[in-house]
Amino acid sequence: MDLLNHPDINDLIEIAIREDVGDGDHSSMACIPADQQGHAYCIAKEAGIIAGIDLAKKIFHRIDPNIIYEAHLKDGDEIKVGTRVFDVKGSDISILTAERLVLNFMQRLSGIASQSKKISLILKDYKTTILDTRKTTPGMRLLEKWAVKTGGCSNHRIGLYDMVMLKDNHIDFAGGIEQAIKKTNEYLQNKGLKLDIEIETRSLDEVQQVLNYGGVKRIMLDNFSPELLKEAILLINGQYETEASGGITLSTIEKYAESGVDFISVGALTHSSKSIDLSMRVVQK
Repeated sequence: MDLLNHPDINDLIEIAIREDVGDGDHSSMACIPADQQGHAYCIAKEAGIIAGIDLAKKIFHRIDPNIIYEAHLKDGDEIKVGTRVFDVKGSDISILTAERLVLNFMQRLSGIASQSKKISLILKDYKTTILDTRKTTPGMRLLEKWAVKTGGCSNHRIGLYDMVMLKDNHIDFAGGIEQAIKKTNEYLQNKGLKLDIEIETRSLDEVQQVLNYGGVKRIMLDNFSPELLKEAILLINGQYETEASGGITLSTIEKYAESGVDFISVGALTHSSKSIDLSMRVVQK
């Protein structure tokens, strides 16, 4: 996992430890001898795609470098009910202190990976690429977008800084589509920035306005019906990349892909994915 040494991930782990552990796991320290050693394992209670295997190791070793961590799977592997995910051996107190931290991360990331896999399989025979959005949990964006890729979908921009997206409010504040595109290109040139520009459209008339002026890389077709989307794709005729967005569900996404659109962005990949149920169990002596 390339993100493991990213400073934002290190900071996130430290925040999670402060939030959960504070000045110590008093429940464990109160009733378990400090030198007692044990063995526990993680088991899947739901089917899906596992994500966070390497992250779990990092968290365990942050709590206690002496913990022995043995993974039985790799990130992106399929799990079934009863699949044994990993084993840990070492200080009982350390294992219990890290348990909830590890499970919280893994359950969330595995849920996103599982949802992403489900959608990627629906569209495996289409040229359309499925993208996530910025609708992520604050502080967890890098991990959640990594989980999306682990499940087989792709990432849109990471944040506000790595791509320009002119949405309806930008356009309205700027005074219209032409003004928004014109001002944006001038700004990028003045700043010496080389960023792709995507612009949101809400009707065929707005699509035509973009085609008349140009100056962008991708046209977003927001809240278009599948039928209207097909018309827009024909109108654009390959001049620009195309992206469908807004209200697209598992039951309708294939109809949108049939239009030939290049991308479909799905906020539900991150904001509505259900966590996968994982559990830690002690190996009895």
